[in-house]
Amino acid sequence: MLIGELANEAGTTIRALRYYEQQGLLQARRLPNGYREYDETSIGRVGNIKLLLSLGLTANDVHGFLACLDQDIADGPLCPASARVIARKLTDVEGKIAALDVVRKRLVDVLAQAEG
Repeated sequence: MLIGELANEAGTTIRALRYYEQQGLLQARRLPNGYREYDETSIGRVGNIKLLLSLGLTANDVHGFLACLDQDIADGPLCPASARVIARKLTDVEGKIAALDVVRKRLVDVLAQAEG
Protein backbone atom coordinates (compact mmCIF):
# COMPACT_ATOMS: atom_id res chain seq x y z
CA MET A 1 0.00 0.00 0.00
CA LEU A 2 1.15 3.55 -0.61
CA ILE A 3 1.89 6.05 2.14
CA GLY A 4 -1.48 7.81 1.85
CA GLU A 5 -3.31 4.51 2.12
CA LEU A 6 -1.32 3.51 5.18
CA ALA A 7 -1.95 6.88 6.81
CA ASN A 8 -5.67 6.45 6.22
CA GLU A 9 -5.75 2.83 7.46
CA ALA A 10 -3.66 3.60 10.55
CA GLY A 11 -5.46 6.83 11.40
CA THR A 12 -2.40 9.04 11.21
CA THR A 13 -0.77 11.53 8.88
CA ILE A 14 1.69 11.10 6.04
CA ARG A 15 4.02 13.42 7.91
CA ALA A 16 3.96 11.12 10.97
CA LEU A 17 4.74 8.09 8.82
CA ARG A 18 7.70 9.86 7.26
CA TYR A 19 8.90 10.76 10.75
CA TYR A 20 8.57 7.14 11.94
CA GLU A 21 10.56 6.03 8.91
CA GLN A 22 13.21 8.69 9.52
CA GLN A 23 13.52 7.47 13.13
CA GLY A 24 14.01 3.86 11.99
CA LEU A 25 10.67 2.67 13.40
CA LEU A 26 9.01 1.93 10.07
CA GLN A 27 10.40 0.62 6.80
CA ALA A 28 9.12 0.99 3.28
CA ARG A 29 10.15 -0.42 -0.05
CA ARG A 30 10.75 2.12 -2.76
CA LEU A 31 8.97 1.58 -6.05
CA PRO A 32 10.75 2.43 -9.32
CA ASN A 33 8.90 5.76 -9.36
CA GLY A 34 10.23 6.58 -5.86
CA TYR A 35 6.94 6.03 -4.05
CA ARG A 36 7.00 4.33 -0.67
CA GLU A 37 5.23 0.97 -0.47
CA TYR A 38 4.27 -0.64 2.83
CA ASP A 39 3.00 -4.13 3.58
CA GLU A 40 -0.14 -4.91 5.58
CA THR A 41 1.80 -5.49 8.81
CA SER A 42 2.70 -1.81 8.80
CA ILE A 43 -0.83 -0.93 9.94
CA GLY A 44 -0.34 -2.77 13.25
CA ARG A 45 3.20 -1.45 13.62
CA VAL A 46 2.02 2.14 13.23
CA GLY A 47 -0.77 1.51 15.75
CA ASN A 48 1.79 0.22 18.25
CA ILE A 49 4.08 3.21 17.64
CA LYS A 50 1.17 5.58 18.22
CA LEU A 51 0.22 3.74 21.42
CA LEU A 52 3.74 3.94 22.81
CA LEU A 53 4.08 7.61 21.93
CA SER A 54 0.73 8.30 23.62
CA LEU A 55 2.19 6.78 26.82
CA GLY A 56 4.76 9.56 26.85
CA LEU A 57 7.59 7.57 25.33
CA THR A 58 9.87 9.23 22.81
CA ALA A 59 10.70 7.85 19.38
CA ASN A 60 14.09 6.93 20.82
CA ASP A 61 12.36 4.99 23.63
CA VAL A 62 10.27 3.12 21.06
CA HIS A 63 13.50 1.61 19.68
CA GLY A 64 13.43 -0.65 22.75
CA PHE A 65 10.24 -2.16 21.33
CA LEU A 66 11.48 -2.88 17.79
CA ALA A 67 11.53 -6.63 18.41
CA CYS A 68 7.82 -6.66 19.21
CA LEU A 69 6.32 -3.77 17.22
CA ASP A 70 4.70 -6.15 14.75
CA GLN A 71 2.85 -7.99 17.56
CA ASP A 72 -0.25 -6.80 19.38
CA ILE A 73 1.42 -5.07 22.31
CA ALA A 74 -1.73 -3.43 23.67
CA ASP A 75 -2.87 -6.63 25.39
CA GLY A 76 0.15 -8.88 25.08
CA PRO A 77 3.21 -9.38 27.23
CA LEU A 78 6.08 -6.95 26.92
CA CYS A 79 9.42 -7.89 25.40
CA PRO A 80 12.18 -7.93 28.05
CA ALA A 81 13.90 -4.92 26.48
CA SER A 82 10.65 -2.98 26.35
CA ALA A 83 9.91 -3.70 30.01
CA ARG A 84 13.16 -1.92 30.91
CA VAL A 85 12.08 1.10 28.85
CA ILE A 86 8.70 1.19 30.60
CA ALA A 87 10.31 0.84 34.04
CA ARG A 88 12.69 3.72 33.30
CA LYS A 89 9.85 5.92 32.03
CA LEU A 90 7.75 5.09 35.10
CA THR A 91 10.63 6.13 37.37
CA ASP A 92 10.89 9.43 35.46
CA VAL A 93 7.15 10.06 35.78
CA GLU A 94 7.15 9.26 39.50
CA GLY A 95 10.02 11.71 39.99
CA LYS A 96 8.10 14.45 38.20
CA ILE A 97 4.99 13.73 40.27
CA ALA A 98 7.02 14.00 43.49
CA ALA A 99 8.51 17.32 42.36
CA LEU A 100 5.07 18.66 41.43
CA ASP A 101 3.70 17.55 44.79
CA VAL A 102 6.36 19.66 46.53
CA VAL A 103 5.39 22.67 44.43
CA ARG A 104 1.69 22.03 45.14
CA LYS A 105 2.29 21.95 48.89
CA ARG A 106 4.22 25.21 48.72
CA LEU A 107 1.42 26.86 46.75
CA VAL A 108 -1.17 25.64 49.26
CA ASP A 109 0.93 27.04 52.13
CA VAL A 110 1.39 30.42 50.42
CA LEU A 111 -2.32 30.63 49.63
CA ALA A 112 -3.24 29.72 53.23
CA GLN A 113 -0.94 32.45 54.55
CA ALA A 114 -2.41 34.99 52.14
CA GLU A 115 -5.95 34.16 53.21
CA GLY A 116 -4.99 33.76 56.86
